[in-house]
Amino acid sequence: MRHEKRHKNWNEIKTNDSWAIFKIMGEFVAGYEKLSRIGPCVSIFGSARTKPNDEYYELAVSIAKKITENGYGIITGGGPGIMEAGNKGAHLAGGTSVGLNIDLPFEQHDNPYIDSDKSIDFDYFFVRKVMFVKYSQGFVVMPGGFGTLDELFEALTLIQTHKIDRFPLILVGSEFWGGLLDWIKNTLITIKNISPEDIDLIHVVDTEDEVLEILNSFYDKYNLSPNF
Repeated sequence: MRHEKRHKNWNEIKTNDSWAIFKIMGEFVAGYEKLSRIGPCVSIFGSARTKPNDEYYELAVSIAKKITENGYGIITGGGPGIMEAGNKGAHLAGGTSVGLNIDLPFEQHDNPYIDSDKSIDFDYFFVRKVMFVKYSQGFVVMPGGFGTLDELFEALTLIQTHKIDRFPLILVGSEFWGGLLDWIKNTLITIKNISPEDIDLIHVVDTEDEVLEILNSFYDKYNLSPNF
């Protein structure tokens, strides 16, 4: 009897997994339909825990504002902290402000600076990550935690393995990112787990002007287009 019960539960799990495919498909379709109409955008990542009086929050607002004034929209994860700062900068500049929201247990809630018709909700991290990569012309990565690192290394891996075309990956805050870059150079490259030229995929800057210079110089050479 116990064996039969376990077998029944396992079959229920497999059935639920199969039906989940349709929910996943629905998230992809809704995301594609909305984001394909927004025009060229830059994603800004960083900690949801960064407070409005933090220097990096204020810098993210300035960066987003400057990027928007130069013709790009801004995409963030839609929540508080650096995400809010990115949407705020786009809002202040009167530009496109997109939020890709996901329900999290302790830190995610929609920020008030997202355009009302450009707030998109996701249940699946992996669907949301596809949207960031496909519809962003660059990643601006502010100081953050595991989620920020996840987005950064996802993009690095896709570019390194030629699954997507190269686009600017800009780390803001040389003091914050210095230790990670040193580890990549002194450990990963030294033991030949990556190639020396892979480090060239990353730019490290400290000002909004440097961010814009990298974006503009890159797209003076390459066309703006979706990344898949």
